[in-house]
This record gives sequence, C-alpha cells and structure tokens, in this order.
Amino acid sequence: MAFNPDLPTIAVLGGTGKEGKGLAYRWARAGYRVIIGSRQVEKAQAAVDELRSKLAGSSAAIEGITNPEAAAAAQILVLTVPYAAHRATLESVKDQAQGKLLVDVTVPLAPPKVTKVQMPPAGSAAQEARQILGENVEVVDAFQNISYEHLLNDESVECDVLVTGSSKAARQAALELVAAAGLTGWDAGPIENSVVIEGLTSILIHLNKQYGVESAGIKITGIPR
Repeated sequence: MAFNPDLPTIAVLGGTGKEGKGLAYRWARAGYRVIIGSRQVEKAQAAVDELRSKLAGSSAAIEGITNPEAAAAAQILVLTVPYAAHRATLESVKDQAQGKLLVDVTVPLAPPKVTKVQMPPAGSAAQEARQILGENVEVVDAFQNISYEHLLNDESVECDVLVTGSSKAARQAALELVAAAGLTGWDAGPIENSVVIEGLTSILIHLNKQYGVESAGIKITGIPR
C-alpha cells in the first residue's frame, strides 16, 4: 500500500531488533509513516536500509533517527527494547512522549532464566512505563506473544494479540495498529492485566524449547470473529 499521510506517524523506539523491524515493516507496508529510533543513528539507518530493500517498489515512508528525535516526530510510540534497556529508553524520551500513546512491547525477561516468569515490582513492564512517563501518557501493552519470525514475511500469523491499557480509547487505538499489521487483536482490559500477557511470554518460550518449535502462540476461542 502507498504511504497515507492521513495516518498517524509511528516511532518504533529501539526498532533495530527483529521484533521492532518486523512491526515497522508491517506498518510501513500498510501505509503508515514509520520512524525507526535507536541510541545510535547509524544502527537506525541500517535497519531502514534493510526494510527499504524489502519494500522495494512501494512508496513506503520510513526513516531512521535517534530515539528522542523519533519520539518527538511521532504521534504513536512503540517500545521494542530488551527489558534491560526499558527504563533508560523511557527516561530518554519522557519529555517527547507527553500527551501521546505508548505501545509497550517489552517483556521483563531475566536471562538466562527466560522460561521463568519474573515480574518487576510495578507489576509489569507496561505498569512500570506508566510510572516513569506519568499520567499524561496513555500506555498499552501488546505484541509480546508474537514471534518475530513471522512479522518480516508476508505470511499470515496464526497468533492473536491481547491488548491491555490505561484506557479503552488507548486500547482501541492499539487494536487499529494490530489490524494494520495483519493480525487479530482483542481488548484484554485494564493495564493491570498486562502482568498476565507479559508473563505468558515466558511460558511460550518454554513451549518452544520443550517441543522444538519457534513460534508457539495463543488464539482466543469462543468469540465470533
């Protein structure tokens, strides 16, 4: 799809990793202007070059700059960093995030025991983000249970996305991003419920290891699609 200037701009902070690039690819393909953010602009630009090669022939709008610059230029911020960089990245964009929506994709994994659920004192990474950024930033939790192996390909993904967040309007905005990425999303309630979604990631990692697969996921049943 061609770039659509009527859609909000999305900044994928820490978007040089596999999950960040996969989501960025999906949204750029759907017509969003996407900005890859990184601590190092060279890494951001390298990620953009990789994505542009996959988007060759389209009029996708994608660029790479530093995290604070990306946060300042976008209406929606998507955080895709490892948990070890979670607090520092949020603090680096706190001023630029005010009045905006943050979609937190972070999972509080503590290597090497990544198959064991280990939640932070705040309850979840998303709740921690809300504490750091303040009440003027809407925070939603989403995409933790999607394996990045699928995102950079044009294949369908047989895994649902549970979305929790600080308000119903914020969750609805995130669900629109889920749909734009070609995925099925569900409103999973208030941000306090993010503890379940983030913790479920460790269980899925365990299932991958236990059964020799790479993309264990979840699907919601019993609700008409």
